[in-house]
Amino acid sequence: MDDLLDPDASQAYLRDWQDRVERNADNARATADRIAAVRATARDGNDLTEVTVDSTGTLLDIRFTDRIHRFPPAAVARAVLDASATARRAAAGQAREIVTETLGADSPAARAITAQIDSRAGGGDHG
Repeated sequence: MDDLLDPDASQAYLRDWQDRVERNADNARATADRIAAVRATARDGNDLTEVTVDSTGTLLDIRFTDRIHRFPPAAVARAVLDASATARRAAAGQAREIVTETLGADSPAARAITAQIDSRAGGGDHG
């Protein structure tokens, strides 16, 4: 308690606190940048399509193989959805790894963020 009354100790405490806040902000920015850079690519089981998504599961690229001409449109559509779901899960795994690595597996913040990531990866929309 006496340290709080000592001006030098109070200034040192505030400097340490400000340094911790700045380090945490730097870590948060670096983590956000790493997550934003996540990309995952996946193919469907019939090798009809390949999709690439970002960390949010947003479809960035889609490529079709010549095999699509031998399948009905509904099968091609399922292939796109399957590949997208696989890519979203892979991107979520990468993002989860980054969060856990940065914040620690036992961190309440990491648990909350990874729960959001998992929810988004298993969400109902397909791209």
